Amino acid sequence: MDIIHILPQAVSNQLSAEELIQRPSSVIKELMENALDAGASCIDVYISNAGLNSIQVLDNGKGMSSNDARLAFERHATSKINGINDLTTLHTMGFRGVALSSIAAVSEVTMQTCTPDSEVGTRVDFAGGEFKAQEPCMCQVGTNIDVKNLFYNAGNKRRFLKSNITELRNIKEEFLHIALVNPSVNFTLTSDGNQIWNLQATQSARQRIRDLFSKSLSEKLLEVDVDSNIARITGFVGRPESAVKARPQQYLFVNGRFMRHAYFSKAVQEAFDRLIPAGEQVPFFLFLQVDPAEIDVNLSPTKTEIKFNNDSDIFRLILVGIKEALGKFNAVPNIDFTKAQNFEIPVYNSAPKHVSTPAVKVDSDYNPFKTTASAKDWTRLYDDLLSQTPEKDTKVTEDLFFGNAGDYEEEISTHYYQYKGQYIVVAARSGLMIIDQHRAHIRILYDKYVSQMKDQQAPAQGCLFPELIELTAQEQELMETILPDMQHLGFDIVSLGAGSYSINGIPADVDITSARKIIQEMLNSLQDGVEKDADEYKSRIALAMAQQTSIVSGQVLSDVEMDNLMSSLLQSSNPNLTPNGKTIIKIITDYELAKLFN
Repeated sequence: MDIIHILPQAVSNQLSAEELIQRPSSVIKELMENALDAGASCIDVYISNAGLNSIQVLDNGKGMSSNDARLAFERHATSKINGINDLTTLHTMGFRGVALSSIAAVSEVTMQTCTPDSEVGTRVDFAGGEFKAQEPCMCQVGTNIDVKNLFYNAGNKRRFLKSNITELRNIKEEFLHIALVNPSVNFTLTSDGNQIWNLQATQSARQRIRDLFSKSLSEKLLEVDVDSNIARITGFVGRPESAVKARPQQYLFVNGRFMRHAYFSKAVQEAFDRLIPAGEQVPFFLFLQVDPAEIDVNLSPTKTEIKFNNDSDIFRLILVGIKEALGKFNAVPNIDFTKAQNFEIPVYNSAPKHVSTPAVKVDSDYNPFKTTASAKDWTRLYDDLLSQTPEKDTKVTEDLFFGNAGDYEEEISTHYYQYKGQYIVVAARSGLMIIDQHRAHIRILYDKYVSQMKDQQAPAQGCLFPELIELTAQEQELMETILPDMQHLGFDIVSLGAGSYSINGIPADVDITSARKIIQEMLNSLQDGVEKDADEYKSRIALAMAQQTSIVSGQVLSDVEMDNLMSSLLQSSNPNLTPNGKTIIKIITDYELAKLFN
């Protein structure tokens, strides 16, 4: 008995859709790319319920005839290629001819289209991959595709979608990828009746970046333009001072197509070696023009992973182009030896000069073992010092690291030494305790800010001259989410519309000059695409603010400041680790010290 059979077309289309149409943003991407291939100069996108209820894409392209409108929904029906050799000379965004059939397989689709030389357009209806109807209609020149009830017949796909906030963020990201690389096209994006972007056509890529992100970001960019027989690279890269710890805006395009390429991103990072702090990155927008025969875009259904025949040469080209831009715009600190009188060199004076012997002040009453009131009966700490063994040392160390704050206060001395403005060194019963002062302060401030958000009250100060901050569409969405928590920290932030916010008040322990940077770091720390609950938002906000307001490595502390820091640390929720898991305290035991001296 034969058991192998060919699947019905509706089933095969739905299986194809499993790879290509993964979420609502996939539909946006495919339909917008089709509009661009049709020569559209204006593309409008409307979505409802993060694209699950409705996705509508309208364009003013060349449209389709009645026969083409029906044929476009068949699998592998395309006007982009005619043979296998055409894959090496691709100049269009789409070419497989499976997008419309895949979308129609998992939704209800209505398409209205009209060509410039036709007086009447065509309407085509599909549902679940099955053709429903086709009839003439009155419509404007171009194409209007309305996708409703996405994944209504693919329950397993719908169950694995994220929240509406996350799916809307993914839609914005796909929209942004296409809008960035096509500044000469008008784009609009509207969600549930609220217009998110209205981008006017421009010949300036910098202006498009400004419209999508902010004026402040566009002003921090350096222009990159390098040409060779391998490729031409244009675009922009951030100045060294624009570097941030959280991943900034970083976009790579090849032949008008967005791509992800870790190797080329590494070239950008390498160009800024020793110019920015370790762990920080700069924004960049790089557009590569390469011979289509030298790349393979057919590696994945989404066409974002692209293979280059000469990627090592392009790596070096990116490196050279960015370094040239940094030098051309004087973004790298340098000394000009061509200018006269650069340095004022003092004239040597041979006349004898009386030098007095420095006086050394000695405190005859100083006692290094003198304790304060907080350390009671200190002699108990050293009663069995002579009888300690290596095993006991290890046990004491374990007690220190897993005990509560009270254990610490009994175990350490009250006299501190600061090493190179970075570490606090203090004697402990089990050996030498070394504390990272920067990380210790982060832990202290983090606990403080979490408590303030929980209690919903914090000391605040009004700003005599309010600061303005411009946010991108994604950042505006995050700002509205975290604004109540920021108010509980002492911020008074008011929306002025069009992505602008006024900082009218700040926490009492924050300087107005750093308020804008603190807010930006908060937003950057939340833009990782990971689903978060309310507690995670609070934790990220508190950590970002603690990192920005804590004392820095290299800051000299007085004895009183070190004492206060240690007291606060030992009363914190976890003195051993920062909120992101970095070590604060390290103990070198007496046994380890003895081994160093044999």
